[in-house]
This record gives sequence, C-alpha cells and structure tokens, in this order.
Amino acid sequence: MAAPRTADRTARSTRRVVLAALCLIPLAACQSSKPGPMAGGDDAAWYIGTMPDKPFDVPLVDRSRIDPKYRRQEVAYSGPEAPGTIVVDIDKRHLALVQEGGTALQYGVGVGKAGFSWKGDARIGRKGVWPDWSPTTTMVSLNPGIERSRKGGIDNPLGARALYLYQGNRDTMFRIHGTNEPWSIGEQMSSGCVRMLNEDIVDLFERVPVGARVVVKRSSKYRA
Repeated sequence: MAAPRTADRTARSTRRVVLAALCLIPLAACQSSKPGPMAGGDDAAWYIGTMPDKPFDVPLVDRSRIDPKYRRQEVAYSGPEAPGTIVVDIDKRHLALVQEGGTALQYGVGVGKAGFSWKGDARIGRKGVWPDWSPTTTMVSLNPGIERSRKGGIDNPLGARALYLYQGNRDTMFRIHGTNEPWSIGEQMSSGCVRMLNEDIVDLFERVPVGARVVVKRSSKYRA
C-alpha cells in the first residue's frame, strides 16, 4: 500500500509547485483581464502533472475540465486552405491545422475581447520557446504602469511557446501562444492574442515551420 501513498504525495507536490508559480502571474498583454474561476487558491486543481521540457517542464491540464469541443482532436475539414495552413476561427474558439485528405487537427483556443481581436492573412515570422514577453505600445498607452518585460517561464503570459504572426516583414504584434489560465480556453477574455493550452501550443509548434500561412477569421471572414 506504500506505493499509492507515495504517488499521491508526488502528485500533491507537483500541484503545489505549479500553483506556487501560477500565483506569481500578474495581468499583462495577451493575459486575462479578470480572475479565472479557480483563482484565489485552487488553480492547482486544474493540473495533473508535468511534461518534460527545457528549460522548464510543461504543466499538464486535467482535460476533463475542458469542454470536449475544445479538446485537441482530428476533424473533417472542407475549407479551401492548403495542408499546413493554420486557420483560427475567432467566433468558434477553434484553431485548425489543415492536413492532407480533408482533415484537420483542431485545438480549442481563448481569444481577445471585441475591439482587440485581429483578423487577417499572415505567416509565422518566427517561433519562440519559453519566450520573453513585453507589452505593445498600445498596451503601455492604455496602462502606463504595466510591467515592461518578463523573462520566459511558468509565470510568463506567453506560456511555453509562441508563434509570431507577420505580414511581409512587418510584425503584426499578434501571437498564437500558450497560457497559464486553462479556464480561459473557449472564452473571449484576453487582450487580443490567441491562447492555447501549453501542451497544445507545444504540439502545434512542432508541426509548423516558420513561413507557414496563418488565417485568422472573424464572422467567417479574414478580410474586410
């Protein structure tokens, strides 16, 4: 009977470490503007362990807490985009990576508030592993007291990975990135970027190269 008790202690220890890190997170760009339903002491209930990664392990979310329609899954896809294209549907809170054979890998996402959400046709200009974060000029003008930079890590608003969207050589300042607020998946509550579970952005990051096309749609359109 000792083994189960040891496993329980290990799981509790993992949750405490994750919670301690998450409790350090302030509001920031691409971050929630209101506390999640588990804020105030029980954030760790969302986590079931970690996935090995460098330089930090990735906290793994209890997917039973996520609405099934926002869980990673393969779906039929009939859109006109070529395989390898990322299609973000802001309204449906879905991101699809188009595959061969009329299918796509679909992930649930959290999106920005009305007025902040971007739409358009872009490409992945660069990729970041446990990226550093800094606010945009707009964010600073709206909140002059906002933190000006933060090193990559568990408490970083961009999470474990980030895909930076460019049009030509211009950074759109729009990102697809991880989140340390898993309850925000399926919601419209961030400052504008598309957020994914950390384990999902790690999966997507490994599947797409720099230069991949990204289409971000609102009201079924990505252009005016």
